[in-house]
Amino acid sequence: MRQAAYDRIEDLLNEGVLKPGQMVSQRELVEKTGATLGAVREAVPRLEAEGLLQTLPKRGLMVPSLDVAFVRDAYQLRAMIETSAVPHALKFLPPEEMDAWIAAHQEARASLDRAADPDLSNRFQRLDWNMHARLVATMGNALIDNVYRVTAIKIRMAVQSRIRVTPSNAVRVIGEHLAFLEALRDGREADAVAALKQHIDNSLTLALGGSL
Repeated sequence: MRQAAYDRIEDLLNEGVLKPGQMVSQRELVEKTGATLGAVREAVPRLEAEGLLQTLPKRGLMVPSLDVAFVRDAYQLRAMIETSAVPHALKFLPPEEMDAWIAAHQEARASLDRAADPDLSNRFQRLDWNMHARLVATMGNALIDNVYRVTAIKIRMAVQSRIRVTPSNAVRVIGEHLAFLEALRDGREADAVAALKQHIDNSLTLALGGSL
């Protein structure tokens, strides 16, 4: 039950339902997650230890604010981890999994062209998050997995509105992903690393309020 409560609160942070600087009580978390009060109370210390929530005496819980310096540092860490994962992905990621990702991206691009699926952006956002996390998981290092996961949540908390996949930017994101995935599938390690680095650099530019 504690893990389920943690996962639901993590979803609220990822989706921007809980925003930096927002105060929230444990009772409100119970209402938002559907978890029991006991499960929420057990999940809070872990969220605090990871820097995803802060307890303010006599006031309750607060979603921490994250500044520009944090965003820069977090993206540097993200780039280091993800690009280091590429050689491992080439060794351990099943070809059929890469093919499935490529097919999903191609279908998403076709759906955008048809303008037929209003929920496509939300589904593709999840695919985006899961793909990057799966890439990191090929390193087989649980400590790195957790550091990456928490860092990714904090990035989304800090700059959600600027980096979220939307119908207006999905074509660009899909193109960047395909450049990386096709190089990965073909075993072109240097090209895959370069494409991934460009993708992360573009995301950082947008996160800091720039344009492409």
